[in-house]
Amino acid sequence: MAKLIKKRSEKAGLLPGALIHIGEKKTEKVTITIIEYDDMHFHEQEAKTIEECFPFKDKSRSTVAWINIDGIHQSELLGRLGEGFGLHPLIVEDILNTDQRPKIEDFEEYNYIVLKMLHFQGKDGEIASEQVSLILGSNFVISFQEKEVDIFHVIRDRIRTNKGRIKKMGADYLAYCLLDAIVDNYFIIMETLGEKIESLEDELVSNPTPKVIRAIYNLKRNMILLRRSVWPLREVIGSLERGESSLIQESTRIYLKDIYDHTIHIIDTLETFREMVAGMLEIYLSSISNRLNAVIKVLTMIATIFMPLTFIAGIYGMNFKYMPELEWRWGYPLILLIMAAVGITMVYYFKKKKW
Repeated sequence: MAKLIKKRSEKAGLLPGALIHIGEKKTEKVTITIIEYDDMHFHEQEAKTIEECFPFKDKSRSTVAWINIDGIHQSELLGRLGEGFGLHPLIVEDILNTDQRPKIEDFEEYNYIVLKMLHFQGKDGEIASEQVSLILGSNFVISFQEKEVDIFHVIRDRIRTNKGRIKKMGADYLAYCLLDAIVDNYFIIMETLGEKIESLEDELVSNPTPKVIRAIYNLKRNMILLRRSVWPLREVIGSLERGESSLIQESTRIYLKDIYDHTIHIIDTLETFREMVAGMLEIYLSSISNRLNAVIKVLTMIATIFMPLTFIAGIYGMNFKYMPELEWRWGYPLILLIMAAVGITMVYYFKKKKW
């Protein structure tokens, strides 16, 4: 089960900017890939050392560089990267802390963006969250991932095959493409959750079992994680779209507005799903209550029918000496007939009253 809150006890008492990784180690090896391109050229390589990335911070270069780092658990390596690119120590600290809230910070020379990448894991289909950090410079983008994320392969393929306008645009458009890939992945998550909710609704009406209630609580937990990831994202995209950062060109802002609209749509769908899940929980509790009432009703009717019969049997089970009916030849059949008549009459009365 994924943890909603990660432990920060290791950082207690340390100075601001102390570089300590907080979160799970999701890959053994840190992989650094560099893609450099412009309208006519393309070059891709895997860096052996972090120092190979430093030349791409030069603003005089006419190309755009995408430096992607898979694995953020080596704090010393990220510390050297921060020094090489002139990143504030608090930014490097935030990159290492995987429990960050989605946000954006403008440092004039670069923008720091934090997002949450979501995917399903395990047999129960629980949503897992991974942090993606972006550093947007004038001619470079540095992306930090806890492990390699498949959805960015689409962006790489578009650069390799020169599809779309990505190679004709700047680093801000590359950052937009990465943001768009993450937001589009949210739609896949929402579609899968919608299918699960519809399936659970049908099962809830036909057969409300304890398995269903476990699935409902799992959905509620997923909704909480989704809400924590999506709601702050609206502020991030809105700040990029309406901000005054010189790193974002006017030609890119219209694309950011499209992502903002998508984010609003996801939030609206998420709130609808939350209401549906809350309603499903109420339906389950009502169904269980109705089933319990039906059982109690049947037991009550049985007890009510047998109550006078038990009373009659109790009277003639006392074995007093002077009870004329005990000596009468037809006493036993008569008592059985009376008991049967009482039971039938009570059943007829209950049916007439529609109890």
